[in-house]
Amino acid sequence: MSPTMASSLCVFAAMSGAAAGRPGSGAAVPGRLATSQQGGSKGKRAAAQPLAASAVTETPAPAIAPAPPGRPAVDAPRRRGGRGAGGGHAAWKSVRQERWEGALEVEGELPLWLDGTYLRNGPGLWNLGDYGFRHLFDGYATLVRVSFRNGRAVGAHRQIESDAYKAARAHGKVCYREFSEVPKPDSFLSAVGQLASLFSGSSLTDNSNTGVVRLGDGRVLCLTETIKGSIVVDPDTLDTLGKFEYTDKLGGLIHSAHPIVTDAEFWTLIPDLIRPGYSVVRMDAGTSERRLVGRVDCRGGPAPGWVHSFPVTEHYVVVPEMPLRYCAKNLLRAEPTPLYKFEWHLESGSYMHVMCKASGRVVASVEVPPYVTFHFINAYEETDEEGRVTAIVADCCEHNANTSILDKLRLQNLRSSAGQDVLPDARVGRFRIPLDGSPFGELESALDPDEHGRGMDMCSINPAHVGKRYRYAYACGAHRPCNFPNTLTKVDLVEKTAKNWYEEGAVPSEPYFVPRPGAVEEDDGVAISMVSARDGSAYALVLDAKTFQEVARAKFPYTMPYGLHCCWVPRNSNA
Repeated sequence: MSPTMASSLCVFAAMSGAAAGRPGSGAAVPGRLATSQQGGSKGKRAAAQPLAASAVTETPAPAIAPAPPGRPAVDAPRRRGGRGAGGGHAAWKSVRQERWEGALEVEGELPLWLDGTYLRNGPGLWNLGDYGFRHLFDGYATLVRVSFRNGRAVGAHRQIESDAYKAARAHGKVCYREFSEVPKPDSFLSAVGQLASLFSGSSLTDNSNTGVVRLGDGRVLCLTETIKGSIVVDPDTLDTLGKFEYTDKLGGLIHSAHPIVTDAEFWTLIPDLIRPGYSVVRMDAGTSERRLVGRVDCRGGPAPGWVHSFPVTEHYVVVPEMPLRYCAKNLLRAEPTPLYKFEWHLESGSYMHVMCKASGRVVASVEVPPYVTFHFINAYEETDEEGRVTAIVADCCEHNANTSILDKLRLQNLRSSAGQDVLPDARVGRFRIPLDGSPFGELESALDPDEHGRGMDMCSINPAHVGKRYRYAYACGAHRPCNFPNTLTKVDLVEKTAKNWYEEGAVPSEPYFVPRPGAVEEDDGVAISMVSARDGSAYALVLDAKTFQEVARAKFPYTMPYGLHCCWVPRNSNA
């Protein structure tokens, strides 16, 4: 096999349509108000306050329109038994229209200081006509917006106009390689053409259904693990503005789905699947040019470990290398394996690398116990009495080195196992990486996993504490028995306790922390989560981040499927 062919095959092994970890878990007490594991306090449910559309200063709501002719149909019979959207929880049903906007009924009282736009990205369309997709991560991207102002809320959603979505809409079939779906050839010649496109890279999806971030200059990007899946959107109209074009010559076809973004910079990792390793790159706010900071060589093989996310500190980038590694041969299979584009290589070892941001030099590379994680929470530096950095602490949502979570997220499993206690255990995994040349690092639970129901994923923190010592994390947890995260949890990493919100039958998405303007305390703000309810309704839930009690919910007038990751766009942030 030529080096070019090998390169193409290896790169495609990292192909992803939305590889975002989803499970989280956490113990909770039934009811709409938060309770701590020590009992907590209970309050009254906020009074309902219907919102008149005429009172909203945003665009008025049009009627919900059916999908235009030729667009993907919803809830039709499926070719694949058990994969359809016709039954089960609303969270796993395709969105029923391509776009909508309108005033939301608010129950409770929204804080008057909450002034801006919450955006949530994720897969929202899992079928084309009578063809149902296999996996949660295959769905075409649906961007949801909730704009808050003066105690009112306006909601909207729209499909992201990726090339993959537009081609599927035009042809009524999958045309690009998604997480578990591949185009079906119509003939021998088309099969040959697909093989050629596999080698060239053109068959990679640009279905940006994973994350959404606001850059320091105000541009908003929707992302997935393919670089071509970086798409610019308008946060006000949700219009797809086009591909984000990097102006550098670094190349690459895949990168981390979760860059580290601040007002000043953008950090990401680009895996190298030929010479296993990772390029660490940085992009200044206001530019589209990435700059190579340094390279980390893998210590294990045969390929780099999957890097869906990674953390940074004030002075260092932490590069994880877990034994769940990219796999070329799995990409070539007509039907997916339980690990999809990856392969488990326990014998290859598990490692954590640390690179200096200023010099690009690797200052630590340690072996650690085996781990599996989709999402890192944060990292910070430990110092001695003289202020010298002695170690890096990095926290993640860790699945006890259990890869079965990937296959648990098949849509058939999610739709058929409701009420069964099949969600794999997870925890807040805390790494300690010494900088004194030691060959080994540590991995332990940051708190008792029973505090959050032996599960943990889909996390956020106060953005002012990224890369710094912090106390609180907000995530999805579990009230067991369950087959998917069904609580929201606030973890206190100092007291080693958790407060949990739970509503029977609800499926909440990632809780996103929004700080109150002028706040001093780390948890002074709100946590916002889109929730798919048991009765088929959907609402944006607003929790007081300090007490973790519900203060309001803004209700959509139709079913909204589950989604993944979020960001906050302050009002007039582009001014």
